[in-house]
Amino acid sequence: MSEVTITTEQGAWKPSACILCECNCGIEVLVEPDTGRFAKIRGDKLHPSSEGYTCNKALRLDAYQNGRNERITVPLRRRGDGSFEEVDWDTALTEITERLERLRDEHGGESIFYYGGGGQGNHLGGAYAPAMMAAFGARYRSNALAQEKTGEFWVSARMLGRPHRSDFERCEVAVFLGKNPYQSHGFPRARSVLKEIAKDPARSMIVIDPVRTETAELADFHLQLRPGTDLHVVTAMVAVLVQEDLIDHVWLAEHTDGLDAVVAAMREVVVTDHCAVADVDEDLVRAAVRRLAAAESVAVLEDLGVQMNRHSTVVSYVEKLIWLLTGNFAKPGTQYVFSGLAPIARDRGLTFDQTPRTRVSGAPIISGLFPCNSIPDEILTDHPDRFRAAIVESSNPVHSLADSERMTEAFRALDLVVVIDIAMTETAREADYVLPTPTQFEKYEATFFDFEFPRNLFHLRRPLLDPPAGQLAEPEIHARLCELAGAVGEADYAPLREALGQGREAFAHAMMGVLGDRRLAKLVPVLLYRTLGPTLPDGAAAAAVLWGASLLCAIENPAGVARAGYGDGLMAGDRLFEAILAGAHGVVITDDEYDASWKRLGDRRVQLDVPELLDVVRRLGAETPAGPDPDYPLVLAAGERRAFTANTIFRDPTWRRRDPQGALRMSQADAAALSLATGDRVRVSTRRGSAEAPVEVVDTMRQGHISLPNGLGLTSQDGEQVGVRLNNLTVSEDRDEFVGTPWHKFVPASVEKL
Repeated sequence: MSEVTITTEQGAWKPSACILCECNCGIEVLVEPDTGRFAKIRGDKLHPSSEGYTCNKALRLDAYQNGRNERITVPLRRRGDGSFEEVDWDTALTEITERLERLRDEHGGESIFYYGGGGQGNHLGGAYAPAMMAAFGARYRSNALAQEKTGEFWVSARMLGRPHRSDFERCEVAVFLGKNPYQSHGFPRARSVLKEIAKDPARSMIVIDPVRTETAELADFHLQLRPGTDLHVVTAMVAVLVQEDLIDHVWLAEHTDGLDAVVAAMREVVVTDHCAVADVDEDLVRAAVRRLAAAESVAVLEDLGVQMNRHSTVVSYVEKLIWLLTGNFAKPGTQYVFSGLAPIARDRGLTFDQTPRTRVSGAPIISGLFPCNSIPDEILTDHPDRFRAAIVESSNPVHSLADSERMTEAFRALDLVVVIDIAMTETAREADYVLPTPTQFEKYEATFFDFEFPRNLFHLRRPLLDPPAGQLAEPEIHARLCELAGAVGEADYAPLREALGQGREAFAHAMMGVLGDRRLAKLVPVLLYRTLGPTLPDGAAAAAVLWGASLLCAIENPAGVARAGYGDGLMAGDRLFEAILAGAHGVVITDDEYDASWKRLGDRRVQLDVPELLDVVRRLGAETPAGPDPDYPLVLAAGERRAFTANTIFRDPTWRRRDPQGALRMSQADAAALSLATGDRVRVSTRRGSAEAPVEVVDTMRQGHISLPNGLGLTSQDGEQVGVRLNNLTVSEDRDEFVGTPWHKFVPASVEKL
């Protein structure tokens, strides 16, 4: 679909997308021509997925583009006294290359660590980073997914062999576990879909959450469990399915292995005891399970409330048993395996004994992502294999990862830190070089979080504004570093340019030859950028990597690409790519039939028995739950999603219209015990640190449970900090026993009145 730009006296409405959560809803922005300000923002009705829907957060994106964001406009180099000086691009990139090469030659490329690759909406630049890593022999990388999703990634690989998503648009029963989609979204048109389910007497909603969230308010069943007891609740639910014989025996016999082991374990579960530990009503649990077992379709979604909590990997496993034992897969309104332009979390289904490990601490590496909580362990040591350098792109790990003080200490111990970002972030302040890039609205950008089914889409966003003079986008930075390192050059580009001159089909065959070259195969993104990139219209060189992704999509899913209207054969991918380039509002890339989920699994049967995890479930009933720590008797959920919180690309705190300081929420009972009222100030303390915050007394929290919002605590260059910096309170040692994800939603804490 071609771009539609409507001009008014104030400026022009231009299509783009929100960059604050994985949904990336389509928006239209009224850009003031003289100031570049976003005068108005509205939902884009031509967007194939969001169809005009957006939440309140997207409407404040001018605060990202034009707010007090501490923008960097020239490369910076740290002086000996710790201050920064401006340098030109050639100097910065040449010196960075020389220092990386020296570290590689002395300590091996494995000593160079890469973190990031984009936030919720800027993945396109990060697609070029693997080539840069290859140029310096770097092997290890990580990003925010490694402190959130790797447990679920590993479980999905063991059970299904592929990642999956859920169809809430069509489901009869929706189940949300540690998830409040009213605020955190997670699927298209989340608030509208939730309201549709709540209004329909034929549909039901089950919420498992210690907080009575906005989503829980709409639910038919709210299991308001004690914080940290999610495993007890989901185990009780699966036990009810087994013990009341509510499972789909015919479907399970046809599609799964390992049922006997699961049934045997669940028959031993004492449902009453598990409900007592979680402090949820057993009759309510049984009623919720019977409702979902009777439904024609059930969609289930877990999120950070459990993925950053105790037993997170085991919870992910047992949660999947709920919908697998009832046959809720590969049909409308259930779970599906999605297509996409880029592979997301495609693990090999290895056991934990087979999983690759980090070189110093031996932590597991899931989906190729280094565990975030282990990063300081791999630096703050005299081990010869420790990390010596970090390249951080469009991310802020010093602020966003657990235990900020220790993370800062680790970054300061590195021989070289390079940050590629638009702002002087907390991580940038620890860097040796800071390389400025255009904002997400000043360059071509996209997200690879394209998870929808049966019609999946991709949105290549065009720049709304010109960047400040002299800035380089991430693809150019990565390409120049590769060239300065001598990894790739004109001799490699020339044959490809010659082939391209004969047409895209000849170019495709030439690129296939490149894939057979061990050296060049790792540099394909830069090869595409330097050869195909300059031929793309309107300065869209950064989109060149999408050509290769489109061809791969057509090869992996020819039927879905053909059904979406791009034909078949080798050049179907090229036609798909052209549609992506032309589709300013986003385009449908694949249109699948429902049996596509089974086809993506191949001849693999679903594995119900994951022995490492089922053993934990078996032992759960015999364990005596630990009581509260007398020094820290409360449980802090660090990072609650609220109406005016978002990821920290919003560095200007004035974007928040409500709760600007990020209040500590607590129950009426806890407030009464501490003689607190809304507006009082308190000190919240953990084993790691303490912080001050105002209090908001609410009736939605359980006694003993408190919360602070995400997205606050950023410190400006003049030292102003608004809200609590959560990771001054979190402890890196508190992590999942299998994959190392942090317990941000289960932080023992105390509160005292100021």
